[in-house]
Amino acid sequence: MADLLEQDDAGGNAPVVTVSELSGAIRRALEQGFGHVRVRGEVGRVSRPASGHVYLDLKDERAVLAAVIWRATAAGLTTPPEQGMEVIATGRITTFAGQSRYQLIIEHLEPAGLGALMALLEKRRKMLAAEGLFDPARKKRLPLLPRVIGVVTSPTGAVIRDILHRLADRFPRQVVVWPVTVQGERCPAEVAAAIRGFNALPADGPIPRPDVIIVARGGGSVEDLWGFNDPDVVRAAAESAIPLISAVGHETDTTLIDLAADLRAPTPTAAAELAVPVRAELIAALSGIEDRRRRAMARLVAQRRQRLRDLARLLPRPEAILAERAQRLDDLGQRLPRALRAAVQGARLRLGESRAGRFGPAILHMLLERKRAALARSPAGRIAPHLLRARIAAGRERLLGLAGRLRRAEALILRQRRDRLAHAARLLEGLSWRQTLARGYAVVRGPAGGILPDAAAARAAAQLLIEFRDGTLAARPLAQQGKGGRGQDPPDPQGRLI
Repeated sequence: MADLLEQDDAGGNAPVVTVSELSGAIRRALEQGFGHVRVRGEVGRVSRPASGHVYLDLKDERAVLAAVIWRATAAGLTTPPEQGMEVIATGRITTFAGQSRYQLIIEHLEPAGLGALMALLEKRRKMLAAEGLFDPARKKRLPLLPRVIGVVTSPTGAVIRDILHRLADRFPRQVVVWPVTVQGERCPAEVAAAIRGFNALPADGPIPRPDVIIVARGGGSVEDLWGFNDPDVVRAAAESAIPLISAVGHETDTTLIDLAADLRAPTPTAAAELAVPVRAELIAALSGIEDRRRRAMARLVAQRRQRLRDLARLLPRPEAILAERAQRLDDLGQRLPRALRAAVQGARLRLGESRAGRFGPAILHMLLERKRAALARSPAGRIAPHLLRARIAAGRERLLGLAGRLRRAEALILRQRRDRLAHAARLLEGLSWRQTLARGYAVVRGPAGGILPDAAAARAAAQLLIEFRDGTLAARPLAQQGKGGRGQDPPDPQGRLI
C-alpha cells in the first residue's frame, strides 16, 4: 500500500492506480490487520437467499457491521441467528469490492450467554402462546391401544433402541420410524416435515398411518435442543391430527414442542410407557371384569328365578281351573240334546204355522175376493165382458204361475231347513258326552246321581255308579270294601249292568 502511495520523485505526484488495484490493496490490509476477531452485538437484519448463505447485520447502539455466513458454515450452526438475538461472532474482516464495503465473514456463532438464549426462548413462547398453540382445550387424548406407533428421531441413536425395547416389554406394537437430524441447522425442517408427513399418510396406504406419534431425542445442552424450539416445529406439532407425545431431552429439559404436544414424557422410555399399556395388567383387568360380569349375571338369574317362583305361587292350580270347566262341559253336554230337540220341535211348529198362514187356500180366496171387489169399483169393471174375461184369464194364468213358483220356493226352503237340521244333529251327536263314553271313557257318579270330579270325592262316597257306553255298574270304593270280613266284601248281587 505504501508502495502504491509512494510519491514519484520526478513528478512529485501520487501514482495512478486502478479501482481494482486499490480495492485489492484495501482488502489485503484489512485481512492482515483483522485476520481473527470476535465481535459481540445484536443481530439486526437477517437474509437467507436460495444459495444457502446467510446475510445479517451486527449492531450496537452506535454502529452496524455487515456479516455473512457461508452455506457450509450455516449448516453446522447449533443456534441459527435471529433478529434481536445477542451473539458473539468469530471470524475475519474482509471487503466486498462490488459495493465498496467491508464485512465480517463469520466462522462461528454462539449466543452471548445463556441469558440471551433464554430471553429469545421466552420471546418465542409468548409469540406462539398468543397464537393459541399451547391451549389445553385443543389437546387430544391418546388411544388406549394404538395399532401403529410413529417415531420421529435419529435412527442411529440409543433413543430408538430404548423405545423399541420398552414397547416389546409392555405391549409389542408395529413401529414406523421417520429418521431425522435431531441437532443443528437441518433439525427443525426435518422434524416438522416428519410430523406433517405422518399426518399426510393415507389410512389404507402401503405405509401404515400411525395412531400416535412420538417425537424423541436424548438429553443435551440448550443449544443442542434448540431445534425443537423452532416455531415451525411447534406449529407442526400443534396442527397434527394424530395425537403426539413429546420426549425431548431429560426430565429437567423443557422445549416449546413440549408445550404444543398432546402429552409430554420426561424421557423417551417414558414416552413408550405412555403410548401403550402393560399387556399382563390389561389381561388381568379384563379377567376381573369378566368375573364381575359372570357374578352379576348369576345374581340376576337367581333374582329372576326367585321372582318367577313367587309369581307362580300366586297363580291358581291348573287342576282347579280345569275341574270346574270340565264339570260345566259335562252339564252342558247333558242339556244339549234336550235343547236341540226342543229347538227342532219349535222350528217345525213355526214352519207349520207359517205354511198355514202364508200359503193356505183361505188367504188365496181372500186375496181373490179383494181383487174382484177392487176390480168392480175400478173403471175396468165397466169394460166389455169379453175384455174382462180375457183379463181374468190372464190374471188366472199369472196366479197359477206364481203358485207354481211358490211351491218350488217352499220345497227349496224346506230342503234347506232339513239339511241344516241334519247338520246340527250330526254336530250334536259328535259333541255328545255319550260319544266320549263310546271311546272307552266312563262317568263316575255318587249315590244321588251327581258327578264325582276327583278321587277324593269317590273315596268319600258310600256307593259309586259307573256309567259306561252300554249301561251303568254299581260299585263301592276300596276304602268301603276294607270294612268287611276278611278285608273284602262278599260279591254284590247288584254288581251287574243295569
